[in-house]
Amino acid sequence: MNIGFAMCGSFCTFSKVFPVMETLAREHKVFPILSAASCTTDSRFGKAESFITLAERICNRSVISAIADAEPIGPKKLLDALVIAPCTGNTLAKLAHSIADTSVTMAAKSHLRNGRPVVIAVSTNDALAGAGENIGKLFSRKHYYFVPFGQDS
Repeated sequence: MNIGFAMCGSFCTFSKVFPVMETLAREHKVFPILSAASCTTDSRFGKAESFITLAERICNRSVISAIADAEPIGPKKLLDALVIAPCTGNTLAKLAHSIADTSVTMAAKSHLRNGRPVVIAVSTNDALAGAGENIGKLFSRKHYYFVPFGQDS
């Protein structure tokens, strides 16, 4: 399988997400997609450059970080599935309102044109309250699936 693995700027969860990417990469071709925030923002959780380097090492391919580079995912039928983990509340809202102005949202839009699954692992520090409406919108659409929420989501 070819799996897109898109990461948004919920940096506090990267230490939990990179091992999942690594597990998938052992058995599948994984294409790393990082949001602009993930590629440019240094935080107390790590340096942006180290996130890029780690994703490229795990997947053995370059990170997709530009909107123009994410758009061909659909026409090329590049992916069998797209994982967005972590998916911030901001990205969730953009997906719910069909806004494709980042590499991650463009990857999803482009990928969905092939009727293939998008798996979302929501990560927000508002206890999901602000994200509830957008989660509901995506629940009602085809091809969106959610990782179950837990206490530490």
